[in-house]
Amino acid sequence: MGRRYGRGGTGASDESGGVEGIRYASEERQNRTMRTAILARVMALLLASAAVVAGPLEDGKTAAQRGDSATALRLWMPLAEQGVAAAQFNLGFMYDNGLGVPPDYAQAMQWYRQAAEQGYADAQYSLGSMYANGRGVPRDDAQAVQWYRKAAAQGLALAQTNLGFNYSHGRGVPQDDALAVQWYRKAAEQGDAGAQYNLGSMYANGRGVPRDDAQAVQWYRKAAGQGFAGANNSIGLIYGRSSWHYVRGHIWQFILATLLLGMGLAVLVRRWLRRKVTV
Repeated sequence: MGRRYGRGGTGASDESGGVEGIRYASEERQNRTMRTAILARVMALLLASAAVVAGPLEDGKTAAQRGDSATALRLWMPLAEQGVAAAQFNLGFMYDNGLGVPPDYAQAMQWYRQAAEQGYADAQYSLGSMYANGRGVPRDDAQAVQWYRKAAAQGLALAQTNLGFNYSHGRGVPQDDALAVQWYRKAAEQGDAGAQYNLGSMYANGRGVPRDDAQAVQWYRKAAGQGFAGANNSIGLIYGRSSWHYVRGHIWQFILATLLLGMGLAVLVRRWLRRKVTV
């Protein structure tokens, strides 16, 4: 898995109460002015708090990208403890991959889960991967599918690819090639090379879709264009198979023609022999 450090964001909603009653115009203007002032102060506080979060979060990302994992960890830990999902995911990633800390799958699981339960798609995908590979928890394909599905529903291509793989191989779900193709296609159309290759394989083998070598080659080429290992070889196998089908067809045509010719000659010989006997 590549380095996918998260970014944060804040939001606020305003839930207004009911109408208290009719007021005189002067009192209404005064209250409207007061509400405007309060709203302006609330917005200022929200923007300030967003800056407080975004600053360390982005600074940590910059530090991590230049290889300073210790600084990233120092900046992200307080945010993660405050419940910032992006920081929680980033800490999980660091513990998962041993960046600035010894690898600790249990800690990675803890931070991934906290971010995943807040709906953070990258964390949902990563949590699914932990279950799929038995890292920090016993392997559990059903749990992996559950978290992949949540991330896939948010459009995360990696999760869509893995969900397709699970359907293709019947891991954690009943085997279903049609659903595998559906999820592979969603990810492939987003440019995920693994999904493009897998979708090509489904077309090449007629799984979940009618066999279509042209479609298979199209998706293999997209994967090959991104350097996906094995894609060019698969294209070669498709062309080789097509060439063999062509040659094999001609071989059968030759055999059939030979048989027909032989049968025709046999008939002619029998007729000639009958004629000779009659004479």
